[in-house]
Amino acid sequence: MKIGVAVLFLLVLVGCAGTSKYMQDVTDPNIAYAPAVDEVIVVFMRPSTFAFAIQSGLFDITTEKNDVIGIVSAKKKLAYRTTPGKHLFMVTGESADFLQADLQAGKTYYALITPRMGAWKARFSLAAVSKDIEPDKLNEWKTACTWVETSEATRQWAKENAGSIQRKRSDYIAKWMAKPEEGKPTLAPEDGF
Repeated sequence: MKIGVAVLFLLVLVGCAGTSKYMQDVTDPNIAYAPAVDEVIVVFMRPSTFAFAIQSGLFDITTEKNDVIGIVSAKKKLAYRTTPGKHLFMVTGESADFLQADLQAGKTYYALITPRMGAWKARFSLAAVSKDIEPDKLNEWKTACTWVETSEATRQWAKENAGSIQRKRSDYIAKWMAKPEEGKPTLAPEDGF
């Protein structure tokens, strides 16, 4: 009996999708995000259920500002409309990690948010999805996640946590920048769909 309860508990945990009071679920399951000719869409996906109770803050830190993109929970995805050119993205949890991008107008790019164990709570990494990804794998990730959008609550959360967000950026960016170029996750112009 104890083994059955333990297995059931494990199955419930594995199947859990995270939720965030700071984000809005997109109610149209058939929504399609397409970039205008002069813009780019980056879709950030978190298909893993690992660390489902911990949310990952996502930011565009191309400038000195920490512009909030959203808060991505397990099994969620977020479309970020932005300008073409070079960008630097940051994901936060217990720590911070980064993704550089050189984006082409009129294209859609994909990036993964991957959780990993931290000392006190989950840490997150960003991974670029290259154009040569197997289509079945990309579709698996896309269908595993449901869409969310930012809200006023997202922006308020970012304001209230601005000090912590900036500390994580300051604490981790130098180490990331010191990596060799091939060690930095990168979305290249040709990775756009």
